[in-house]
Amino acid sequence: MPVAVMAESNSGGFHKLLEQCESQELESPGGVASPQVYGQLLALYLLNNDVNNARYLWKRIPQAIKTANPELGAVWCVGQRMWQRDFPGVYSSIGAQSWSEALQPILHALREETRKRAFSLVAQAYTSISADDLAAFVGLAVPDAVKAVAEEGWNADSITRMIVPKKPEPPPAPSVPSDQQLGRLTDYVSFLEN
Repeated sequence: MPVAVMAESNSGGFHKLLEQCESQELESPGGVASPQVYGQLLALYLLNNDVNNARYLWKRIPQAIKTANPELGAVWCVGQRMWQRDFPGVYSSIGAQSWSEALQPILHALREETRKRAFSLVAQAYTSISADDLAAFVGLAVPDAVKAVAEEGWNADSITRMIVPKKPEPPPAPSVPSDQQLGRLTDYVSFLEN
């Protein structure tokens, strides 16, 4: 029976672990991997915000393995919250379980990655947000959330308890080589003349 590998604490290690778990699932006897491999693979898909692959994996895990391993169901509960875009539910689902040694680093990274995504979404979508709503959205206590946004240069008003996100820098426009620009301009002028 294949043995699941331990997660490394960097994203490159998680990418390598994902590849190894996928290989172990494909190469496992009878097409059924160990519960540890399924758990790690499910958590890694969620870490990569690949909820579709997580859903398909959940569907192909044999029911007997799901029933015998409640930790798999707990990982899937996190996935369901992600599917529903229920950020507070993601944090509470991760915090509600005592995770095995194989899953703990992955789910810790998942919580942090979800928090980063939440901060990014708030910065893009809100002109202002209450400190309480922000704290729930990023899974932190209100003072910790206010401290985190202050470190990022966001404005926090302690009287109104409102946070004004700093808008993210737009990505740089891809530069087009001048000869390519000249070719496009030539094509455009030719088109207009004909």
